[in-house]
Amino acid sequence: MDIQSAIAQGMAGRPGSLQDWLQSQGLSDGGAAGALLSLAEPLGGFLAVKSLATGRYVYASAGLDRLFERTESSLVGSSDVDLMRGDEVQAMRRVEQAVMAQRNVVVSEHRLELGGRRRDFMVTRVPLGADHIMSMWSERTEEKHRESHLQRALQQIEQQQKSMEMLRRESEKGSGRDDTSGLYLRAQFDDQLLREIDLSTREHREFALVLISLDPLPAEVQHLRDEAQQRMLEGLGRMLRANTRAMDAACRVGEQLFAVLLSGVGLATAHARMEQLRRQCVTQIIVVQGLDLHLSLSMGVASFPHTASRQEDLLEAAQSAIQEAQRRGGNQVVLAPIPFGSQP
Repeated sequence: MDIQSAIAQGMAGRPGSLQDWLQSQGLSDGGAAGALLSLAEPLGGFLAVKSLATGRYVYASAGLDRLFERTESSLVGSSDVDLMRGDEVQAMRRVEQAVMAQRNVVVSEHRLELGGRRRDFMVTRVPLGADHIMSMWSERTEEKHRESHLQRALQQIEQQQKSMEMLRRESEKGSGRDDTSGLYLRAQFDDQLLREIDLSTREHREFALVLISLDPLPAEVQHLRDEAQQRMLEGLGRMLRANTRAMDAACRVGEQLFAVLLSGVGLATAHARMEQLRRQCVTQIIVVQGLDLHLSLSMGVASFPHTASRQEDLLEAAQSAIQEAQRRGGNQVVLAPIPFGSQP
């Protein structure tokens, strides 16, 4: 079986297959096979066809020949035993057996020693009839190296964040702050809100109330729920402490709910500042067991006295806004509506 016949066989199948379309256009399968091969190699895909009866390659693209340092000859006629170490040959055979048993496309990763260097490959295999397997090779060595470097960097960041939080907790013992986030608690927030309402009423000025909620954890870290939630709360605490003025108040008012009072700030300015904070949080790296958590927040913004002039109404308006942000999918800042005809 030559390579063009092999690819043509792979094209065949149910009605609407590539083979059917080519025939309807009066195009030969061989020409299409050559076109497919010319597309694969520039994209780093090296094609091979192996005979299961002999274990030898009946076709190998030029890129695969170069990979195994066959500059003046071809892999055709060679077997894996001629090219690889014993353990590598066994790994190849196990996957090939799975391909023939499943009669389906199988993707596997292999690490081979070539030219004294360990290199990583992703190999996609598909059965061709009962006697041949077609494989597409793609090297992932550099990608693996980048992933390894990134993993080490994330582990270092995680250790640094843990150390910073331990030092913070030690320095804040007895301060009345929340142990996890480093922010003040609900009692301090309620007192500060009453003082801000009183001050703004007497001085005829406005202030903004922002409620912030953590969005649900990404699916890939759900199995680390407790530890991941801890890291997210610590991370949000760091962001709020770094992005609020001395005259503002940032507090933890629920299990995953935070509140920020922005003194002397109107609705438009509050929205701009919270949108900036949301964008900064998206770019923060918060790590748990080597995984980046991707901090995502929903925020509801209300203002006094334009949104509401009573404490309960102001809180209710901000809560409704945060629920709307969550309803839209999270990672958003939503303004509470200003009632028609409201007066400062």
